Amino acid sequence: MPAFLSSRPYRALVVLGLVSLVVACGKKGGAEGDKGGQPPATVTTAQVQPVRWSDELKALGTANARESVTITASVSQTIASVEFDSGQYVKKGQPLVTLVQGQQAANVVQAQAQLRNAEQLYERSRKLADQQLIARADLDTQRSALEAARAQVATQRATVADRVIRAPFSGVLGLRLVSAGSLVTLGTPITTLDDVSLIKLDFTFPESALSQLALGQRVNARSDAWPGETFVGRVASIDSRVDPVSRAITVRAEIPNADGRLRPGMLLDVGVERATRDTLAIPELALQQNGEVASVFRVEPGNQVKEVPVKIGSRRFGEVEVVSGLKPGDRIVVEGTVKLRDGSKIKDVGAKATTDQDGARSGDGADGARPAKEG
Repeated sequence: MPAFLSSRPYRALVVLGLVSLVVACGKKGGAEGDKGGQPPATVTTAQVQPVRWSDELKALGTANARESVTITASVSQTIASVEFDSGQYVKKGQPLVTLVQGQQAANVVQAQAQLRNAEQLYERSRKLADQQLIARADLDTQRSALEAARAQVATQRATVADRVIRAPFSGVLGLRLVSAGSLVTLGTPITTLDDVSLIKLDFTFPESALSQLALGQRVNARSDAWPGETFVGRVASIDSRVDPVSRAITVRAEIPNADGRLRPGMLLDVGVERATRDTLAIPELALQQNGEVASVFRVEPGNQVKEVPVKIGSRRFGEVEVVSGLKPGDRIVVEGTVKLRDGSKIKDVGAKATTDQDGARSGDGADGARPAKEG
C-alpha cells in the first residue's frame, strides 16, 4: 500500500468522497423515479342525485296467452284440404281444414228437395182450407211436415259445416300436425291457436305478502330471451283462495304484447312495484363489495378519490339503493374502479348520466332509465 494512503487524513478523504457519490446517485435515481410515477387512472364518473324508488316483490311467473286452444276435429273423416301454414296469423272464422263432405253435401240436396215438396203440399192444403174443403187439422199436419223439412235442411247444412274447421278467434297458429288425405278422428289435434296480443302472467307469493298486493299495481317482467328489456303490465286479478298446502296465493298480471315477443310458456322474472319513495341510487357497477362491507370511490377535490363505506338497501335492474354514506351531489367513480385505491389520482373521460328527482337521466342526452317495453 502506498505510504500516503496509510495515513488517517487520506483515508478519511476517500470515505467522504464515496459517501458523496452514493448520495448524488440516490438523488438522481429519486428524481428519475419521480418522473416515472403512475399517471392518473382513466375513469368514468356519475353524480349522485335523488331518484323515485320503488321496492319490488320478486317472483317467477309463467306466460299464458290471452286465449289459447288446441284445434281438433269434431268428427271422424278424411282431410280434403289444409288451408293454413304453421305460424300463420288468422282471423276469427277463417277456414283452417276442410274434411271430405261428399255424402253430407248430397244429404243437403236431398233435404232441400224434401223441403220444396213440403212447401208445395202446405200451400195446396192452405188454399183448400181457405175454401173449407179440408179440415184445419189436415192443414196443421202439413204445417208440421213443412217445419220438419226445414229442420232437416238445417241439420244437413250443420253436418256440412262440421266438415270445415274454422278459427274460433283471431290469433297465431302453431305447428301444422296434419296433411291432406290424413284420417282424423274425434279429438285429433290439428294445430294450436293462441291470441298473444296480451299475455296473462301467473305467479305466486307467500300469503304474508297478501297485504302488499292490490289490483292495478305495476308489474315489471324480464326474460332471458330479451336481455335488458322490461315488459310492463298491471296486476289484473288476485286469487280468492290461498293454497292450503303451499300457503301461497296466485296473482295474474296482464302485459300488452303487440309485437308478439312474449310467448306462452315462457318463464319470466317478475317484480311487483310497491309504494314509491325518494332515495339515493347508484349504478351497480360502481359498488365495491368486500364480504359484507360495501364501498364506493368518491371523487374529492384535486381529482383524487376516497373509498367511502356505504350502507345499501334494495336493488333493482342495474341500480343499488344507498341508505347512508353518500349525499346528493357527490360524484362517484362508475367505470375503472378496478385500478383505483384510496387517494388515487383520476382522469374523468366522460361523466355518466345523472339522475334527477323524477328518475329521468340527463348529461348525455339519453334516457337513462332501464329499458322498458309496453308489451
